[in-house]
Amino acid sequence: MKLKVLPPTLRKNNRYLTVDVKVTCQITKDDLVAIVWDACIRFQGELNTANFNLWVMKFFEIEKRDDYYRYRSIIRCQRDYVDEVRSSFALTNRYGNNMISITTIGLSGTIKSSGKYI
Repeated sequence: MKLKVLPPTLRKNNRYLTVDVKVTCQITKDDLVAIVWDACIRFQGELNTANFNLWVMKFFEIEKRDDYYRYRSIIRCQRDYVDEVRSSFALTNRYGNNMISITTIGLSGTIKSSGKYI
């Protein structure tokens, strides 16, 4: 039996956050996934974070300086929880023993339009 595709009216509405990440050590996409989930779980709790529908879509290294590394990423979340996700990112300042800063620089409804912020 073939599965039916959900019509657009029944699908979850997503938003795409473009974030700027500055950290004092090198990180990978998997590290960013752990950082994002940890930040949301610490601030919002497991019950709310389960509703966020978080996913790291793209991850780019922008530049390397003497004192920090800079990355940009596109993160998907559910439309109703954008403010909660942004506030969780703003409160994150440590990754292990390293300093980290996550700043939201763009918000859009599609991945293509969020790419203009990168």
